[in-house]
Amino acid sequence: MGVKTDDGVTNVRVLDRIRSNPTGRLALKITIGVVGALVVAIGIVLIPFPGPGWAIVILGLAILAIEFAWAKDLLHFTKRHVQSWTHWVGRQSLAVRAVIGVVGMVFISAVVWTAVYLSMDINLVTWTLDFLNLR
Repeated sequence: MGVKTDDGVTNVRVLDRIRSNPTGRLALKITIGVVGALVVAIGIVLIPFPGPGWAIVILGLAILAIEFAWAKDLLHFTKRHVQSWTHWVGRQSLAVRAVIGVVGMVFISAVVWTAVYLSMDINLVTWTLDFLNLR
């Protein structure tokens, strides 16, 4: 579904058209701010759990970066540091990468144990030991 060539707007992006109107500019800024903040908030809530918490936070920053310069700067900062960390880990020996992986798994396990214990009052360690003793 494209724009007709006779409207004279074929080279104008949709967001630029919205920003050209003061009401549209304000509505776009509010919409982007609310949606981006909501996505960042959901990501922050999900960070302690295994899964894509940080990826959702970064997605929220990308949404906010559409309208806010500070979010664009923060997104570039985050990308730069994630890439430098990834490249650094890639240059390390297999043993160092294994240690990083084990430390990551221990951390994630501790987060899961804490989340389950605090939310459901279940100690996964004793529950697993009891389960294994019954078999």
